[in-house]
Amino acid sequence: MRIVLLGAPGSGKGTQSQLMVKAYGVPQISTGDLLREAVAKGTELGRRAKAAIDAGTLVDDAIVLGMIRERLDGSDAANGFILDGFPRNLAQAAALAELLSVIGKPLQAVILLNLDLGVLFKRLTGRRICQDCGRVFNVLTAPPGTKPHCEKCGDAPRLIQRPDDREEVIGKRLEVYEAQTTPLIQHYRENGLLRVIDADAPQEVVFASLRQAIADSGG
Repeated sequence: MRIVLLGAPGSGKGTQSQLMVKAYGVPQISTGDLLREAVAKGTELGRRAKAAIDAGTLVDDAIVLGMIRERLDGSDAANGFILDGFPRNLAQAAALAELLSVIGKPLQAVILLNLDLGVLFKRLTGRRICQDCGRVFNVLTAPPGTKPHCEKCGDAPRLIQRPDDREEVIGKRLEVYEAQTTPLIQHYRENGLLRVIDADAPQEVVFASLRQAIADSGG
């Protein structure tokens, strides 16, 4: 399977990615993780990325594509990959398609975890973190008192809201996501690669839909 996984913050993309990694034995390739790892290791691409970051500019797409190509050479990617965080725009989509064509690993599907932005907004702004154990709660879907707790927090965890989960920040993040992703969705739909999954369902139901979409795409 060779897929790009699209989904807004709060759509469950991280959870579903990990389920697919276990089920299919292919890596989840996050461009954010690739950048951090390359910078930490001081590779050639990492040094170029760090120079851009230190200068306060965006890391060039060519650098990110180089990292993706290196990662896809790994033995664990022989049977496929789940690409997360790239592409983010049409230019990146075109460059990615060209790269994958060159190395003989074209995409089989682009899967969108679709969720109403209003539901996403509630999910994200309702998120709370236990100060003691770091467990994530949600005042709507998994409120405090939901079992189990760790020994430190007991039945009354001390909860905080991360700055990134405040309403004004979440609203902006979702606006940016929608502006970036809408053209990509149309692009991949026109190319016959798009598969849309209803993410407003229990985790196991979403995963079953994902598996069916992958099977239908030949993965």
